[in-house]
Amino acid sequence: MNELKEITDKGVPAPKIMISDRVQVMMPYHVLFDTLEEARLAGKSFGSTKSGIAPFYSDKFAKIGWQINEFYQDDDVIKEKIARIAEIKDVLLVNLYHADPIDQDALFKQIVEWRELVRPYLGDVSLYLDKALKEGKTVLLEGQLGTLKDPDHGIYPMVTSSSPIAGYGAIGAGIPPYEIKQVVTVSKAYSSAVGAGAFVSELHGDEADELRRRGGDGGEYGATTGRPRRVGWYDCVASKYGCRLQGTTDVAFTVLDVLGYLDEIPVCTAYDLGGEITTDFPVTRLLDKAKPVFETLPGWKCEIRGIKTYEELPENCRKYIEFIEKQIGYPITMISNGPSRDDIIYRTSTLK
Repeated sequence: MNELKEITDKGVPAPKIMISDRVQVMMPYHVLFDTLEEARLAGKSFGSTKSGIAPFYSDKFAKIGWQINEFYQDDDVIKEKIARIAEIKDVLLVNLYHADPIDQDALFKQIVEWRELVRPYLGDVSLYLDKALKEGKTVLLEGQLGTLKDPDHGIYPMVTSSSPIAGYGAIGAGIPPYEIKQVVTVSKAYSSAVGAGAFVSELHGDEADELRRRGGDGGEYGATTGRPRRVGWYDCVASKYGCRLQGTTDVAFTVLDVLGYLDEIPVCTAYDLGGEITTDFPVTRLLDKAKPVFETLPGWKCEIRGIKTYEELPENCRKYIEFIEKQIGYPITMISNGPSRDDIIYRTSTLK
């Protein structure tokens, strides 16, 4: 709601928004618990953004979360649930974290405020999408993070708390899985990560600082936290695994223009696991032992922003794209060579 107000205050026409009447709500105490737990773990923390994600999902699956429709029950029912939740949470707040218990009156007032703000936007999103699909309309589902942050298939436990895999999009949207016809996987032309966890092709020192400074759209820094992202060379092992789990039909290869300063560009094509060379992504406990196996390609040493067709790209740039496509085995059909919406090169892949 704050984001919506921010854009409309700037004169941007209000977008048409529908919020699912089954959506789970992030509560203030979720953010509090996330912050307190990261502080308690100190050097052994998970690198959380402290935005309440893990406590939120813990409550959802413990069946003490809040679906938005519950905000519209009788006030006495809401207050009873607040008291029931506070009874559980206060044990941890007071005895483990040595913090104040939940202010039940303040929480109820927050719920009342939120329910009035959200009321105009609530609807049956699943039914709305079902009708749209039956009318032959195009539906776009957008995910975030990536395969390696998936709690089942990622680098557990250094993962997020919900699935960022495309198949889960059908569950979140309330549509049948067979309705997903195309999966576009966004893959940077180099590697980056926020937070702790295994990162086989990671760079350190001056090389990392240079790539971080030049990377992204104004540098590689976390969108939520502003923390410097960890960066590294492109990892074909992790990317091939990620594409397979996502069911990738198309790869959008982004921030390629960033690499134009390099004389040579290493690409991680395999992992060395104690003398065993593999191109298959291993379980987390083996990743700490993994050493990257690199192949080095020549750079193109020029600016590629503004180029509109694949054939106009420098030869070494095209070779870099084609080499990675062959390594991962999935078609690169879109290439981003700048931050503008127009900085997209469409390409016909031999893999399609």
